[in-house]
Amino acid sequence: MWKCKTVLALAPHTDDIEFGAGGLIGRLIESGAAVHSVAFCNAWQSLPAGMPPDTLINEVREAHSELGISLENLTVLDFPVRNFDSRRQEILEYLVLRKNELQPDLVLVPASTDVHQDHQVICQEARRAFKTTSLLGYELPWNNYNFHSSALVPLEPRHVLQKIKALQAFQSQAHRPYADEAFIRGWMRGRGVTAGVHSAEAFEVLRWVL
Repeated sequence: MWKCKTVLALAPHTDDIEFGAGGLIGRLIESGAAVHSVAFCNAWQSLPAGMPPDTLINEVREAHSELGISLENLTVLDFPVRNFDSRRQEILEYLVLRKNELQPDLVLVPASTDVHQDHQVICQEARRAFKTTSLLGYELPWNNYNFHSSALVPLEPRHVLQKIKALQAFQSQAHRPYADEAFIRGWMRGRGVTAGVHSAEAFEVLRWVL
C-alpha cells in the first residue's frame, strides 16, 4: 500500500472521507502518494438554518488542508443529496473519466454494507469503473449493520490528531453525535485494539491487485 503513487478518494458527501479514511490518507501522503479527492455532493440542503450554501465547500477545503491534500486535487460536485440513484449512469461515466485521467493505484469508497442510498451508489459504480484497481471500503459505523474489517491500518498519534483536526473543520456538522471527539478517538482506539496497536482504521477489501 505504501508504494501507491496515485490514490483516488471518493466521498458521496463532503465529510465522508475524513470520517472513514482520514488517518489512512495522512499516512499515504506521508509516504509520498498523491491523493485526489471527489465529493459528489456538498449537501447544502442539509445545512442548519441560516448557514450560507457554500459552507460545506469551505469546510471541506479546510479539512483537506489539515490532511495534506492539495486543494488542486479536490473536486466538489453537486449531485442531489439522497438522489444519486437517479443519476447513476452519469456518476459511472464521471468515474470512468477519472480512471482514465488518473490511473490510480488505490481507490477509497464507502463500504459495500453502507446503508445510505448515496453511499451505495458510489460504492457500486466505483466497483464497475475500477474493476482492475485496488479498492478499499471505509467504515462509517452509523451506516453499517455489518462491516467486514478485512484490513486494519495502524495510526500513529500524529495521524489521529490530523484526522481530529480535519473533522473539526466541519463546524456545521458539529451537532452530529458521531462528530464528537471522544467517539472518534474511541472508534480509532477500538480498531487499534483489534490490530494490536493503540489506534487504527478499518477497511473492507473489495479488491486488491498485487
